Formats: sequence, structure tokens, C-alpha cells
Amino acid sequence: MAPLQFAIIINGTQDISGVEQESICVRSVDADLQPKEEFLGIYQVSSTTGQNIAKMACDVMTRLQLPLSQLRGKNYDGAANMAGRLQGVQVILRKEQPLAVYCHCGPHCVNLITQAACGASPLVRDAMGLVHELGGFFNQSGKFKLIFQNIAKSEHGSTFTSLKPLCPTRWTVRTPAIRSVLKQYESVLMALEEMASCSSPETSAKANGLHGTFFKGNTVLGLLMAEDLMGDLECLNTSLQLRKQTVSGMLEAVDHVKTSIQVKRTEEHFDVLFSKATAVATKLDLQRIQIPHVRKPTKRYTGQAAAHIHPDAQSLYRVQFYNALDTVNTQFIERFEQAGFHKLQQLENVLLHGDMNKVVEEYPELNSRLLQVQLAMFGANYTYETSSDVASIIREMVPVVRGLFGQVEALVRLLLVVPASSAEAERSFSALRRLKTWLRSSMSQTRLNNVAICHVHQKKLDRLDLEGICQSFISANDKRKKAFGSFT
Repeated sequence: MAPLQFAIIINGTQDISGVEQESICVRSVDADLQPKEEFLGIYQVSSTTGQNIAKMACDVMTRLQLPLSQLRGKNYDGAANMAGRLQGVQVILRKEQPLAVYCHCGPHCVNLITQAACGASPLVRDAMGLVHELGGFFNQSGKFKLIFQNIAKSEHGSTFTSLKPLCPTRWTVRTPAIRSVLKQYESVLMALEEMASCSSPETSAKANGLHGTFFKGNTVLGLLMAEDLMGDLECLNTSLQLRKQTVSGMLEAVDHVKTSIQVKRTEEHFDVLFSKATAVATKLDLQRIQIPHVRKPTKRYTGQAAAHIHPDAQSLYRVQFYNALDTVNTQFIERFEQAGFHKLQQLENVLLHGDMNKVVEEYPELNSRLLQVQLAMFGANYTYETSSDVASIIREMVPVVRGLFGQVEALVRLLLVVPASSAEAERSFSALRRLKTWLRSSMSQTRLNNVAICHVHQKKLDRLDLEGICQSFISANDKRKKAFGSFT
């Protein structure tokens, strides 16, 4: 039976054969007002234009008997073919169903924010590039890996961690790689120094170059700044990937992170980072933190005025740190000020404050007069602050009392059904990599889709009555009965 209201989640990737595959998931709210996201399948598209993907999505909904009239939400990334204002999927589907609120995937937004923030500080950008280069060198050279492991084990025992390159797309999983380098900084220097003296000329040159850059105190400061910048954003990204995360919860979490970022924009906070980096540089006898050489601009750009020069390294890198924090705040406003959120906020204001507006009239499942009466009755008997509180109260009601607030429940469902992220669709990509490999690259699309559904929904598959399925298959025609007999 099709859900009363539902939302779709779409994301795409290429399989091992280079074929474009689109993963589609559906989000609905069950009888206990619990959001659920289910994988529907992987579908091939001839091209990734907005028109083709929208046609494919409509075809899937039609074949699975999901009425377009009940579509209330859409979630995908911000690519032009998906979120474009003219030919994007969200525009094409909005023409078919104006009530389907589009939400740009929250974790994608956080990744873009982190990328912009790290680019705002050259020191942070360069330090992260060094971590990536070191991780690649660690993985590509078995000799260096063995040298580092022996040194790290002697220094840290069983608590040592491997060095890993940075993921090129998932920016907010980079903090563990940075912390691994900071925690084992001395072991990294010792391993690079030993590697530079006992390897081939090419490898020795690379190890010597890395040792020279990691021997600078500026690198330590850059890593500490990167760790401080990305820690809060990584927590936010992890929270937004939960299956039961709602848009209202996402916006509240964003407000918490924005407050945390603003608190860090103080001289005291940066001075602590700078002092920590100075202490590490002194302990390991590294080069002191210093101002890089700045080329003097020509007078045709500055005139007779003298170019501004920071008095010391601390003031220079404080400005870079502030630029990165300001970039985060600016990006939060740009990325999370989405048009669809305004409609949801208006609906939430109706629920929490009783502010009836024209948005209620747009939804056929809501009756404004009856909803106003039920909200007044609900507010007189219960205390709540968020839509999640209202859902918890309704969930604990006995059926007779719950029947009094049918319109309130319908409003809560509209707020819960819109997904905050496309993480559920991306999880299916891991299954795609396991199913369609180089050895199974010629698998047909129908088989791939069927196998993917069985693989993702393993628990549901285990609950099927296999004997009943076999008996139904055998009894379909006389030829099968003669071939297989009676399955008992």
C-alpha cells in the first residue's frame, strides 16, 4: 500500500562499467510518526540531463504505484541538472507537483562550506595538502609504511594509527587524518628522515621534501587551525546523515554550530591555538612560526601608500583564521537559506504558534478551520516547543484521544516527511561497488536492480516465506509441475 504522503531522494554515480546509475529512495512517516527511508532501486539513464532524470523518477513512481499527488518532498544535491532553476529536476517535478518541497542535501552543503572555509586560509589549505601527500606516500611505499609503523609502535605502543590520504569529495571526514598526523608528529618526522637517507633518489627526494615542510612550525599551526575549523562541521555532517533527521532538526543543529563558530572568533581562542603550536614547535625543535615572504606590490596598484605588513606571524594568521570563520558563517546563510525551507517554517509556525497562513490552504489534507480548532484544544492540554515534541505527544496518546487531533497529526507528517539529506541514496552506492565488479561488469540492468534490492533489504528478505514462493512458482503452469513436482 502506498504511503499517504512521501518524499523521494535521488542521487547518481557511475558503476564499474562507466554507466550512469541513479539511486532512488522514498521517505515516509509510519503510524507511530517515525520517519523511514527505503531504497527503491538503481536505474540506468541514457544521459544525466534534468529532463531524463525527472522522467525516470516519474516512471519509477508510476510503476511502484506511488501517486504523484502525494509527493511532498524532494532531496538531492545542488548540481545544475538536479537543482537548476530552469532545467533542473526540482523545477520539472515542481511543475507536476508544486507541493513537493525541494531540499538541497544538508551534508553536501556542509561539505561545500568546509571546502570554502579551508580555501579562505592559505595556511590551512597548504597544511591539508601536506597531509594528503603524506598519506599517499605512506600507502604507496611499503618501506616507508614499515619504517613508520616500527617508530610509531615504539613511541605510542598499540595506540598508533595509520596515515591516510584525504578523501577528495568528503571534506568532513578529514579530521581523523589530521589528528593522526598531529598525534604522531614526531614519529612522522623520524620516519621521513630515515626514509630520506636509505631509499632510491626519487623516493629520497620526496621524503626529504616532506620532512622539510613538516619541520616548519607553520605546518603545525595550519593543522591545528584545520582541526579546530573542521571539528564542529564534522559533527554536524554526521548528525545530518541520520535516517530520522528532519529539516527543522537540521536547521536547529545548524544554529548550534553557527553559535559555536562565532564563539571561536576571539583573540583568546586563537592565542590558545598559536601557543599550542608554538609549544609543539619548541618541544620538537622545529623552525619557529614565521611570516612567509611577501612580494611587494607595484606602485601602480598601491600608489604612494605603503603596503600593509603584519607586525608578526600571530597577527597574520589570526586574520586568516578569522577569514575562515567568517566564510563559514557566510556560507551557512547562503547554503541553508533555501526557498523550500520558508514554506516548512511557515507550516511549523502554524503548529507551534497557531499562526494560520495561506500555506495551509495549499495542502488538500489540511482543513484550516478544523486545524485551528484542534490546535487550540491541543495547546490547552499539552506543553511543547518543537514539532518533535508534538510527534512524541501524539505517539503516546490512546487511539480515542489521538482521533481528536487528526489535523494536527497530518500537519506533523508534512513536517517530518521532507528528508534533510540524500545519505540513504549514497549508502546504496557502496552496495553497487560490491555487486557490480570487474568480474561481473556485464551484468544486465534488470539483474543489477533486483540483486541490489535483495542486498540492501536483507532483513526483509529473510522474513519471506520461501516455501510459499517456491510453491507459487511451481504451480504457475503444468510444465513446472512436471519438472519440479510438488514442493512440500
